[in-house]
Amino acid sequence: MELNIHAAATMVLTIIALYLFSQDRYRLETSSLIILIILTLLFTIFPYTHDDGSALRAADFFSGFGHEALVAICSLMILGKSIEITGALKFLSRTLTRQWKKRPKLVFLTTLLTGAVLSGFLNNTPIVIMLIPILIGLSLETKTAPSKILIPVGFATLIGGMATTIGTSTNLLIVAIAADISSIYFDMFDFSAPVIIVGAVGILFLWHVAPLLLPERQIDLANTSKRIYNAVLFLSDTSYTAGKDVHAVLEATDYEVPIKKIRRRKNQIILPLPAVLLRPGDALFISGTAEKLREFERKLKGKLHNVGNDKGVAKGDYTAREDDQIMAEVLVTSNSLLHNRSLNQARLAEKYNIIVLALHRLNKPTESITEKLSRIKLHRGDILLVQGTRENLDLIKEDTKLLVLDSKIDYVSSAKGPLAIAIMSGVVLMAAFGLLPISVSALTGAGLCLLTRCLGWRDISKALNIQIIMIVVVSLALGKALIDTGATDYLAYQFVHLTQGLPVISVLCAMLFMMSLITNVVSNTAAAVIGTPVAVNVAQQLGVPLEPFILAVLFGVNMSYATPIGYQTNLLIFSAGGYKFADFLRVGIPLTLITGIGFTLVLGYLYQLI
Repeated sequence: MELNIHAAATMVLTIIALYLFSQDRYRLETSSLIILIILTLLFTIFPYTHDDGSALRAADFFSGFGHEALVAICSLMILGKSIEITGALKFLSRTLTRQWKKRPKLVFLTTLLTGAVLSGFLNNTPIVIMLIPILIGLSLETKTAPSKILIPVGFATLIGGMATTIGTSTNLLIVAIAADISSIYFDMFDFSAPVIIVGAVGILFLWHVAPLLLPERQIDLANTSKRIYNAVLFLSDTSYTAGKDVHAVLEATDYEVPIKKIRRRKNQIILPLPAVLLRPGDALFISGTAEKLREFERKLKGKLHNVGNDKGVAKGDYTAREDDQIMAEVLVTSNSLLHNRSLNQARLAEKYNIIVLALHRLNKPTESITEKLSRIKLHRGDILLVQGTRENLDLIKEDTKLLVLDSKIDYVSSAKGPLAIAIMSGVVLMAAFGLLPISVSALTGAGLCLLTRCLGWRDISKALNIQIIMIVVVSLALGKALIDTGATDYLAYQFVHLTQGLPVISVLCAMLFMMSLITNVVSNTAAAVIGTPVAVNVAQQLGVPLEPFILAVLFGVNMSYATPIGYQTNLLIFSAGGYKFADFLRVGIPLTLITGIGFTLVLGYLYQLI
């Protein structure tokens, strides 16, 4: 089978897209936009004509913005946000906290099952974010390592996300694409049975075996009493230190305050010699635990530096009332707005109306700061000590790209919680019984949440993730280009040729594991949109039912177990648990083999391929 120039160019562009999606240093939405621009320009400048004379136009690639699957995905993101901000799941965290001390092994299993079941209907990212601080706190109290339980819980939510058409945005896309190109429709629970059967084995593995495979990583993240922060203490006119020398300051703090250097005026740096006289406006570069920093601030009557205002804390716009302030810790994760950016660039203080007090470098705990906190480029694993009102800290926690480690900062409970759950349940039931398409049902539910004030327009804007929207659109565009130019026919032909002579069940197994391999290094959405038409074409060439091959793609792209970059919740767990890359391989490879072989056998039995 020959490959035309347009198909070849599309395949090259697809490879470039997969590479860009796998690189942490490139923003996903930027990469998606670039690929979409190149794709539309390519087919505008060099038009492609089908055999019937019709042309593949650039406008065809924009159809993803109005695709039914994207409407359903956005509506479900809004519904998930209503569950979050109303605190509808708060009772679960309270129950887990109370029962863990009494029956840790049983409650661990309950946590795995709860995470899996919830992920069948909600995005698993907020579920994982809700559980991480609770599990770390419980690990401390029970003197167990958080690294023993965080990966199993995260993987349990990935298993649960496979069980329904709305479990993940990828599921919805695959179901929609399958309907478009093959007229095969999957209802809400059509493939729940294979997931329940295989998932049960996977959950047992995560419960009994995974903790034995994972090392005990006693991390600073789980021990706040030993966490040393670097901070800047700003001296005002009313400070105790005004007119006093460094020796007097050391004496006032029982020689506990470690002054690294003194910044005077804009660029003058002074060594903290005992005889140096301190002046109002000086900035002391100090370090200590959160409690010690507060103690130094109180004794010296200074102010920990507000990085949102280079002119000084005393005149800052973001200083809250003393009686309304609490402190919390925020972890920089790989996909957060702080990663590889400075606080000035991210505008964190302005966005959330908080004060950033200090910085702890989890990977470099002994590193001293040599410049203003606001100018330091942050990396994954850095922890910020922040101060603000409970409401403002709740806003941070609502942003699923920032991880608040203090479990005392929680979503505010709302009387609307039961209503949000009722609306979500109604959406699921209407779609499950075939009364409404999931896109219509979810959109109606989102509208009801807005009308009943379970959330507002501001919350909706936060719920709609531009990364997901853009990657869905560009994936659909690439998929259309691959299908229309015959590239998927070519790929399917090559796949069948490579697996020629093998039993159909072996070809199905190869398809599933190939998708699993791709999804661990690139976006699962892109892998799904490319893999689905290829799987349909392979099944057609083999003359077997299409459904098992479509489901092989669906299950395969959700098996993001082997690497921390496989899925966004893996990145959160990677940071929070202090894991190494190899830790994901220890558990991820066996789990991939268990679930992959399990799905192959179950699908083969259900569709009579064995």
